[in-house]
Amino acid sequence: MTTNIKTTATTDRLILVIGGTGKTGRRIVEKLRVRGVPSRVGSRTGDPAFDWGDVGTWAPALDGVKAAYISYAPDLAVPGALETVRAFTRQAVRAGVERLVLLSGRGEDEAQACERVIALSGVEWTVVRAAWFMQNFSEGEFLDMIMSGEITLPAGKVAEPFVDVDDIADVAVAALTEDDHDGQTYEVTGPKLMTFHDVARAIATASEREVAYTPIPHAAFVDGLKFMGMPDEMIWLMDYLFKTVLDGRNAYVADGVKRALGREAKDFTAFAKDAATAGVWSTAA
Repeated sequence: MTTNIKTTATTDRLILVIGGTGKTGRRIVEKLRVRGVPSRVGSRTGDPAFDWGDVGTWAPALDGVKAAYISYAPDLAVPGALETVRAFTRQAVRAGVERLVLLSGRGEDEAQACERVIALSGVEWTVVRAAWFMQNFSEGEFLDMIMSGEITLPAGKVAEPFVDVDDIADVAVAALTEDDHDGQTYEVTGPKLMTFHDVARAIATASEREVAYTPIPHAAFVDGLKFMGMPDEMIWLMDYLFKTVLDGRNAYVADGVKRALGREAKDFTAFAKDAATAGVWSTAA
């Protein structure tokens, strides 16, 4: 899908993309480059490097920057994220950043607290509050499950309006480069609710391979993460997401993509077909 991105005065100003090698960030960097907008990748491997855990890296990364995309890893819900985002926001404003775009999460009280920090920063701001990513099944946390033929998660029959990461990136690019998104909170979702059963069927149909969803008890899920040796911080996050966020509170569709871009959000079926055509779920992948 393509959109008509307006050209404004901000397109000749340096944009810092924090998380610039992640799912949303690398797409934003590429879209900015296509448009000829100068950008800086904010990551540990960037030049200069950026590390949320090393305050000393913030000033070099912010040097000369006028707009910033803020993606906090692993999630705004983790303990300490609010204080870190607050400190970074203050430093960014002091450094001359004039526009902030925050990637946030739906149904997370901690994330909404970070949203308030951005809104009270004193500079232009936009919040992109996103549903669960479709790409979690093609390049993320659940890909191995797809390849094994069984999605085993403690999600029951809860429905979620999964969103395409390219839609998130398009909204973020618009907010970073256009002048009419200040003060907006865009809640971005896909166009329909889907259970994990629905997701498994859609991927199975598109990939022509057997994929099923098997709900498991939450305690068994957490024990499995521990058995695999997942870091404690990630176990805490996955526990939080499935026990707290995926409890039905987000089982509704929002119009953030259309409000920001003037077009409909991408459907999961179309995403699955594109991913299958690209060979993401092929046997050799």
